[in-house]
Amino acid sequence: MQLMSEKSAAAGGLRERKKRATRAALTEAAVRLAAEHGAEKVTVEAISAAAGVSVRTFFNYFDTRDDAFVVIDVDAGVRLRRAVLDAPAGLSPLEALREAMAAELAEAEQHHELWRLHAEVLHASPHLLARGVGAHMAAEADLAEAIAERLHGAGGGDGPGAGEGRRAAPGLYPRLLASVANAAVRTSMDHWSAHQEDAAFLDVFHEVFALLAAGLPAPPA
Repeated sequence: MQLMSEKSAAAGGLRERKKRATRAALTEAAVRLAAEHGAEKVTVEAISAAAGVSVRTFFNYFDTRDDAFVVIDVDAGVRLRRAVLDAPAGLSPLEALREAMAAELAEAEQHHELWRLHAEVLHASPHLLARGVGAHMAAEADLAEAIAERLHGAGGGDGPGAGEGRRAAPGLYPRLLASVANAAVRTSMDHWSAHQEDAAFLDVFHEVFALLAAGLPAPPA
């Protein structure tokens, strides 16, 4: 029985990896085609063909064509939330968030070109940009909830009733930390993009978070 359970778990893990790979291939194909031709000229058929799958398979992953352009990795937020909640209890909220984000960004240098193209596609299409901003805000709100839950247990609000098993809006600190951390990632990426020859991306990322942890002291004159 144990052997069958292990086999089932392995098969389930393989299926999930295949699903992630297929979704990633579709998203990359959509972004690259949109960067080359303009999102409005890219069809579901073209995206599917470029990814080597059927149109039917495309709609197993996306409800509409535009969904393929908006978020590169739809599961990243789920992984980030889980990593924040599962981080060792001895880590501060900032440290837990830093480690969770560093794990997500471990291959940032390899994905940098695709992320750059993705930003160009969104900025070239106002309605896609609006959807992208909405998705970013939703992801940041989810992250703030994870920080609040880590701080106070389920619910996570700063007011009365926090931690009593109900889900409440995060308080000021979780919202600020989620927002600042996302800004730190963006700043790290912008700086590294302009100085790629000077340091690895993760080195820049950790330097930025070290400055945050130190309270953003002014640099020496």
